[in-house]
Amino acid sequence: MKSLSFSRVAKTLATLCLATILAACSDGAIKFNNVDITGSKAFGTDFKLVDHHGQQRQLSDFKGKLLVMFFGYTQCPDVCPTTMTEMQGVMSLLGEDASRVQVVFVTVDPERDTQELLSQYVPSFDSRFLGMRPASAADLEKVTKDFKVFYSKVPGKSATSYTIDHTAGSYVFDTKGTLRLFLKHQQGPKPIAEDLAKLLK
Repeated sequence: MKSLSFSRVAKTLATLCLATILAACSDGAIKFNNVDITGSKAFGTDFKLVDHHGQQRQLSDFKGKLLVMFFGYTQCPDVCPTTMTEMQGVMSLLGEDASRVQVVFVTVDPERDTQELLSQYVPSFDSRFLGMRPASAADLEKVTKDFKVFYSKVPGKSATSYTIDHTAGSYVFDTKGTLRLFLKHQQGPKPIAEDLAKLLK
């Protein structure tokens, strides 16, 4: 599965590298396993999505917790279940601190990912995880543009059997609602848990 088109990869990596350099220049900067994007203005600072309980949500709803946002879709054959299983492992490693972390799965396929389907799929990995969907095509376009998330339908044998190429990483907001990290895909739970623990101190 492709995760980003070449031009989008170049732009995203350039932005992430710049953010990392800026963060590293500050005194007492925390050293993370993942990409430190603290202070970057290139990514989304808020969102309006509907969770799998039917409630409208925005970033301020999660203040006081670390928020981990992953963009995917329920019929994804590899990247999404791998990421969700990885985050399941992260929560286990965090122990009691896991209660201070909210994992959110944002679908890029609201056409098929109904509220009911998200309510079954997402909590199957961990009952604390939330599934979210844009209320409209315009909302999907806005949130993916704000967070520099690439997604593209790949036609299947029928109109409903398509797959979707999409960005594979995740975003982390700290307990004050500030965007801090871009999590790399398929690194295992331990490096992520270590980074989240640092943000929780």
